[in-house]
Amino acid sequence: MTFQLLECLSLPGDPAKANEDAFGHDARAAVVIDGATPLGDGLMPGPSDAAWIAQFGARRLMAHLREGDGARKALRATLGDAQKSFEALRRQEPEEMWQTPCASMMLVVPNEEGLEFLWFGDCAALVKQGGAAVMVVGETFDKRAAEAQRARALAKEKNLSPSLSRPEFIDTLRAARNRINNGDNWLFSPDVKAAAHVSRRVMKMAPEAIVLLATDGFLALASDYGAYSATA
Repeated sequence: MTFQLLECLSLPGDPAKANEDAFGHDARAAVVIDGATPLGDGLMPGPSDAAWIAQFGARRLMAHLREGDGARKALRATLGDAQKSFEALRRQEPEEMWQTPCASMMLVVPNEEGLEFLWFGDCAALVKQGGAAVMVVGETFDKRAAEAQRARALAKEKNLSPSLSRPEFIDTLRAARNRINNGDNWLFSPDVKAAAHVSRRVMKMAPEAIVLLATDGFLALASDYGAYSATA
């Protein structure tokens, strides 16, 4: 099974800021990575630590896959590359976990069983086969709903509008980010141990199936704004 790229789109929310999403593809793999919004000053060279982890990760994943690595082996090697690069190039060692670049990811690679999906965080894959309903791979919609509920509760507590971009929420956001790469909450990051905690699903696939890889920001058209249905 091979892929044919039909269309791609990536637009930063603010044209004046770095694009913190990345996409890689060829006939044998595709990946989308969504860098988590920085919560303070960056540690890496360049305009954004989130842009660095997304772009570095997509580039190295595709390189390892082209060398013949399977999906999980390529992921582990890429996280190892990111860990080495982060330790070599960062301005200083992070004092807290929230300072470490991290990202959501959705990777899809054909194998002998069909398509193998590996993911972290709230990136997703939408799969359309024939006349069947669209299937959603990943937890984007559940995670977006939970995030919105937390935002509303926090806004009510502080008597503010429920926007997580408000500076009044920064301590809460940093506390939440400090909990990643611990327990069941792992993200794509410069930590090779994260490879053992990636979510995985394998699906049999018809030859003419359509697969859409998307960040949570793109899927907000369905999850937050109701402009589209993800399963129609």
